[in-house]
Amino acid sequence: MNRAGNTSLRKERTAWYFYDFGNSAYAAVVLLAVYSAYFKGAVVGGARGSFLWGLSVGIAMLVVALLSPILGALADVAGRKKSFLLFYTAMCCVFTALLFFVTPGAVAIGMAFFILAEIGYRSAQVFYNSLLPEIAAPDEIGRISGNGWAFGNVGGILCLIIVLGLIQIIGGNLVTRASLIVPAIFFAVFAAPLFLWVRERNQPQKLPSGRELLALPFRRIAETFKAVRRFKEFGKFILAFLIYNDGILMTLSFAAILGTVLFDLKQEQLILFMILVQVTSIPGAYLLGRLADRLGARTALLMSLALMIASVLWMYFNNSVVVFYVIGGIAGFALTAVQSVSRTMVGMLAPEGRSAEFYGFFAVAGRTSSFIGPTIYGLVASRVALWLQSSGRAAVIAEQTGQRVAVLSIAAFLVLGTLLLLRVNEKAGRAVARGSQT
Repeated sequence: MNRAGNTSLRKERTAWYFYDFGNSAYAAVVLLAVYSAYFKGAVVGGARGSFLWGLSVGIAMLVVALLSPILGALADVAGRKKSFLLFYTAMCCVFTALLFFVTPGAVAIGMAFFILAEIGYRSAQVFYNSLLPEIAAPDEIGRISGNGWAFGNVGGILCLIIVLGLIQIIGGNLVTRASLIVPAIFFAVFAAPLFLWVRERNQPQKLPSGRELLALPFRRIAETFKAVRRFKEFGKFILAFLIYNDGILMTLSFAAILGTVLFDLKQEQLILFMILVQVTSIPGAYLLGRLADRLGARTALLMSLALMIASVLWMYFNNSVVVFYVIGGIAGFALTAVQSVSRTMVGMLAPEGRSAEFYGFFAVAGRTSSFIGPTIYGLVASRVALWLQSSGRAAVIAEQTGQRVAVLSIAAFLVLGTLLLLRVNEKAGRAVARGSQT
């Protein structure tokens, strides 16, 4: 490649990294540190807050699971990945900003605005991830993916620091709500370079009209299912991912709630905890991304999942605030690595020229499992707490016990997913994806 070509590719990769830098602000502030705890504690309250939070996450994931394969197939054929990415990015930013209007007791709009923001965030990731194989060669995917996660988490940290400053200087529910506007602006600003600098490489195909157009995505989905059956290692990986991804997203969805229920952490303490998680996730994504290129993505994933399982089991027995922070640091190192290397695995095992379609299938597995996991966690935590309260246990103790029991459901998903991942033959899968014979 000539010098101009190298410069252009570096510019595209930089823009791709900046998008991760921006969307990490949404994940850090809305999902992790601020809105989840605010919704559970101030908007709803009590054990019911855990249940409704899990249900909200689950509904959003289910919608994305239904739409992702259809939109992914259309984007591949039409060569319009960036158009879909722009729509869902804007959707996430708008409804994230609207969370400002969610006041204590406004449960319906609190759920509705969050669900719409989450649909935008998760759907955008399908098309963002599908651009990865277009800006990275097969032997670079692990490194580029890891760089994206690592750089992205710096964005999450920066946004959390801004929000922490606002809360410490002003304080109160009003500034908590106002702080939700910050990630919306942050995301929009840092997503912009991708739409300006990254070019669409897929050549658009002529789209049919009428019923043929309506049938096109479903025909492509049917072809994808047939292809997955042919790419057996990809199928086995997706099955494992479907299970262990539950554990990852349950951890992310309920980390702040665990901190408030078990250790009575205040908003500032939660933000500091999440900054710690984000800081440790940077070397995790960076180092495991390189290990994925050197030792194989499956090996890097197994190492990360082992750390996650150890962290979750330690959390079940932990009664110390200090140790809670230590566990958060270890989990941060591991969980971002799991997400990054999982994305790498898709790029390695998917056939060339069908990246958006296979990333769409990847999203179906992830979002379907995400619907199940958080819903189960919320049900377990709330049902155990309510049962203990009906048996005469104090409400605080009952809710804490419910959260601890629910933590074990995270461990169950992680362990089962790890066992299934052991059955994946990465070398054989990569050879088949590149048209080789093993």
